[in-house]
This record gives sequence, C-alpha cells and structure tokens, in this order.
Amino acid sequence: MEIFTLNVGQGQFVVVAGKEEAFIVDTFVPLSSGQDTVFVKAALSSIMAGRKLVGLVVTGFDADHFCEAGMKLVLNKYRPNWLMYPNYRKRTRTADICFDAIKVLDHQKHIDHVSVALGDNNLRFYQKLCAEFSFEIFSPHREDMNSSNNCSIVCKVTERATDGTYLITGDAEVDRWDSIVRHFGRSLQAHVLAAPHHGSENGISAVALSCINPHTILVSAGVENQYGHPHAAAKRLFSNYSQYWYATNTNQGQSIRTVVDSAGVKSYKFKQ
Repeated sequence: MEIFTLNVGQGQFVVVAGKEEAFIVDTFVPLSSGQDTVFVKAALSSIMAGRKLVGLVVTGFDADHFCEAGMKLVLNKYRPNWLMYPNYRKRTRTADICFDAIKVLDHQKHIDHVSVALGDNNLRFYQKLCAEFSFEIFSPHREDMNSSNNCSIVCKVTERATDGTYLITGDAEVDRWDSIVRHFGRSLQAHVLAAPHHGSENGISAVALSCINPHTILVSAGVENQYGHPHAAAKRLFSNYSQYWYATNTNQGQSIRTVVDSAGVKSYKFKQ
C-alpha cells in the first residue's frame, strides 16, 4: 500500500494506492494560484498510471475536505465506482455545489453512495467495495453526532495482500475519540494514522493514540497556517506515541509518499 499525502495547504487530499486499484480521501485543492491545480493534476497522473480509481472517501463536508475544484477533477477524469461520506449533511454552499457535481456523474455513470452512520457496530465492515482493500468504520456513530467535525468518517483501511493498515480520521476531536475508544478499543490499531483535524490541539487523546499504536503519523497542514497546526501539544503526543511523524508543512511544504508492506513502513518526500 502506498499513501500519498499531497501538499495542498490547510486541507486534505490523499491518494491510497494498491497494485491496480486506488481510492482518494478528500478533495481539497487550494486556489491561491493556478499552479495549485496543475500540481494536483500532475500528481494524480503520476500516481494513477496503471491503476483504476475505485472510490472516493469524503471525511466531512467542510470546504477543506469537500472542495468543488478537487471534486470535479476527480469525478470528471477518474470516474470512481463509489462515494463514501458521513450520513450527516452540513448545508453549505460548497457542499451543495459538490453534491450537484456528484449528481451530474450519477446521470452519466452509476456511482454507489455509501452513506455512513453506525447504529449496529457489527455492521461496520465493508468488504466488497474493491478487491485490494477492506474498510472498517468507527465513526460517525448515531449516538454521538453532535457536530460536523465529530461526524467525520474514521475508517481503518486494510490492504488484503500485505495486511498493511491506514486509519483515516477527518476532523474528529478528543470528545469523539473518547467514544470511539470506548466502543472499539484495540480494534483501532493501525500502522499509519492520518493526524486528526490537521494536528490541532484537540484532535486526539493519548488514550486513543495508545490504542491505535501507529508506527507513522501523517499531518496534512498548510505552511504558516493561521491555526499553528500541528500544535505543539499534538507534536508531543505524536512523538510519544509513534516512531515517526511527518507534516506536509515542513519547511516550504512537501508531499509525502508512505509505503506500507511486509517490510514495514517507510515515508519519503514525494515528487511526481
């Protein structure tokens, strides 16, 4: 499994790739300059060579995850088979535009909608979305859907060929993690963790990290962002509970390629 955490500023755009299949997590593309979109297009072209995009996971409906420009790029060029998103609709102009773009693709090609909200924890496993990966959903949970951040999708992806695991987290916050840990405990364990809420101070707890026990943590955050992500408190937690952590806003910014296989976990600066 290869995890490409693209340097898109204060947002998230991740590609998870196997041998022949790939899926995307969130679609933020900053529009500060035309070069931003050009970079994402070039990165996707490199990553997707010889692979089929099977799906798109939208962790939440805020604009730094659910972005019109990135959504249209993914839908129009790569035409995924399915779309996964929380069963919690935050009505914003951006979300409405993105769902309109999805409707357009629906008319051209059937796309399966996987709208997630756990009621029965035994139904958290999605085994048939694609051949190379399986998905285990931990959030959102119907008993704890109190905000758009805490309705973020939290999902463990397992590559069947290697048993490599990646935990997708969106913008879930500490109070949501308390509930997730209570329900799922050590089931959360994963080789690689996407840092929740871009490495914010209230993104995750020590208890949750001890359950996840990640080898590597990946932070998607903007260079000199106004929130100071990743926060100093988050950095301390990452250092205490993982062997390595990397951020896209290191120096002048970097995209990160992380390889999870039978040999372990390794991360590299990604240049397409």
